[in-house]
Amino acid sequence: MTTTSQAPSAAGPERVDARDKVRGATRYAADDARAGLLHALPVPATIARGRVLRIDTAAAQRVRGVRLVLTHENVGALEGAGFLMGGGFGFQSVYPLRSSEIAHRGQTVALVVADTLEAAREAAASVVVAYEASPFIATMQSQGAQPVAQASVLPAPMFSDKLAGNADAAWARMPVTVDASYDQPAQHQNPMELIATVAEWQDGVLTVHEPTQNAEGVRHGVARQLGIEPAKVRVLSPSVGGGFGQKNSLQAHTALVAIASRMLGRPVKLVVPRAQLFHAASFRPASRHRVRLGAERDGRVRAAVHEIDQQTSRHDLFPSVGTDMSSRLYGIENFRGSERLVRTDVQTPGYMRAPYEQAAGFAFECAMDELAYALAKDPVALRLANDTAKDPITGKPFTSRHLAECLREGARRFGWARRTMAPGSMRAEDGSRVGWGVAAGAYKAAVAPAVATVRLADDGRVRVAVGGHEMGQGMRTAIALTVARALGAPVAAIEIVLGDTQAAPQHVTAGSWGTATVLPPVQDAAAQLMEDLRRHAGNASGTALSLLRASGRPFAQAESRRRAPGQPEQVYGRLAGGLPAAGGPVYPDFVAFSFIAHFVEVRVEPGTCRIRVPRVVSVVDCGTVASPRTARSQVEGGVVWGIGAALREQSEIDPRYGGFLNTDLAEYVLPVAADIGRIEVEFVGAPDPLLNPLGVKGLGEVAMVGVAPAIANAVFHATGRRLRSLPMRAEHLLGPAA
Repeated sequence: MTTTSQAPSAAGPERVDARDKVRGATRYAADDARAGLLHALPVPATIARGRVLRIDTAAAQRVRGVRLVLTHENVGALEGAGFLMGGGFGFQSVYPLRSSEIAHRGQTVALVVADTLEAAREAAASVVVAYEASPFIATMQSQGAQPVAQASVLPAPMFSDKLAGNADAAWARMPVTVDASYDQPAQHQNPMELIATVAEWQDGVLTVHEPTQNAEGVRHGVARQLGIEPAKVRVLSPSVGGGFGQKNSLQAHTALVAIASRMLGRPVKLVVPRAQLFHAASFRPASRHRVRLGAERDGRVRAAVHEIDQQTSRHDLFPSVGTDMSSRLYGIENFRGSERLVRTDVQTPGYMRAPYEQAAGFAFECAMDELAYALAKDPVALRLANDTAKDPITGKPFTSRHLAECLREGARRFGWARRTMAPGSMRAEDGSRVGWGVAAGAYKAAVAPAVATVRLADDGRVRVAVGGHEMGQGMRTAIALTVARALGAPVAAIEIVLGDTQAAPQHVTAGSWGTATVLPPVQDAAAQLMEDLRRHAGNASGTALSLLRASGRPFAQAESRRRAPGQPEQVYGRLAGGLPAAGGPVYPDFVAFSFIAHFVEVRVEPGTCRIRVPRVVSVVDCGTVASPRTARSQVEGGVVWGIGAALREQSEIDPRYGGFLNTDLAEYVLPVAADIGRIEVEFVGAPDPLLNPLGVKGLGEVAMVGVAPAIANAVFHATGRRLRSLPMRAEHLLGPAA
């Protein structure tokens, strides 16, 4: 994979954590290997729904080195901590071992703790459980699965239908229409770092080492479960080896590890095996989308209807808000977006990179391509003809919108003018069918409250503490560059403390609001520090360190707090309480989104019909680019994941038994380096000062939105076949055309 948009010298400073990572010096929770550490393993349920009748742990307790086997019969007092989307802290409302009830396959029915991992494995395999199974619903297509209108069961405005004009009536009048359905399968995040917890107690205080995107939520959630004050819990998550939504809330096992540690008086470590993560953590839910578009013959889209059915669990309602994005992608004055939820017997689905927008974008942008062909109009020209400066749903202006620039610059860089319109009209020298496809994407530009402290010592060291989590997206680098510019300090002298509930309140880092959330208060604190230093140095000029030394003080410190535009002061209470408090996309006076355009070339081999992606050009409107190197890496990663989502990834379900089948990296198929061609990335780079002083908008999520439909549109251009279900594989192109 290469990037050709800029020369290497223009890529920006290196990542501040790069050397530690390549040397193996970065420490993760599961790296803890201290003497005296005990090892825990869960025993997963083997039924899809029901209850435990009997559990026999005698054989497990006879295994040498076993210290404890926790079950619902001996765990003691254990409260629930609620569901993240229902005012709680967990990825779902079901917490194992609180009763004998089984809500989904893979739910923990026992926790074994032993001196060694090997002993824990042997003991876990020795636990014998008898169940009483109940009827279950495995998929949205299973008998008994009934969709319910989201607006009727989740009456909050953010989950209501998206309405503008009269879309159904307008669609019926249009001379050119599209009406098609698109399917998104369940998919699972598979970050390199597995979910893990190390829990230890000292003088009645619990310290939890855990890779999480939400250290404050884990702190408050565990405290609620254990019935102790949050002040008695500290959560440390300095580095996360990939999160992608899987680690955005309290995990089901964390309190159990803490209980085991308290009972045994020793630190306990649990690393959840990857096969169990497919049932023990959240995932991208399956969804079905029906899109209807109606246009005038000149290409002006006058009506759009986007209806979504999305999988949820029986015990929680994980909402769908995919039409939040599709309703704002173009200036369509008549729009209806409605969403329904279908209860199935699985763990509660959740946020997986571009959680709603990946699927919604696939459906809507494929439909736009179908409309382009129905109109005999170039797909880029169709999108440009339907650009807008204001939000069709609220009528408010966008803070900034440079989607047209993304499309034009992407078309220029890709060489779109050389594309012939007819499907199957382009061939490579080896006979492969060549297809060129385009799709746009958008993602809300949200901001959360944050508190930042910047401290400068007279030895030149700078310590920055702020509420954010480094998951490999480059937050540390962006913060270091911002502080270095403000203070005139070398990047190497800056220590950045993230994911520590003792250092600063930790808001969940997700939804692409991380950089836009932490950088403004960090910059403010650094500016306040410089102002204080100049005042004490008689308004002299110089670097922060020279001014501090001139003042004779041993250190100087400044703190800043910031919240989203229009948020009340009380939002800091939610921040301190570990609850989500992000604002956007709709603010009091405007609507804010990041935008992207992807141009994709595919090649379809004539005999095997294997689909390859030799090159992608992506142009992004994400406001100010605070850290060019890490920003480019984010887009490249989003494109790679988009290729995987389009051509490889699917969580397979056996409707006879429930649960997921391909629970490992051998059978959950991911793209490898050989699948990835050239990825060219460019940024519009126009600041968005209405959103925050730095003009930064989100990037990590929008990078993936639109990749899958661009590939699907390219496959149609190459073959003349519309593939409306993901993933798209060679077998879908074999045989006669439909």
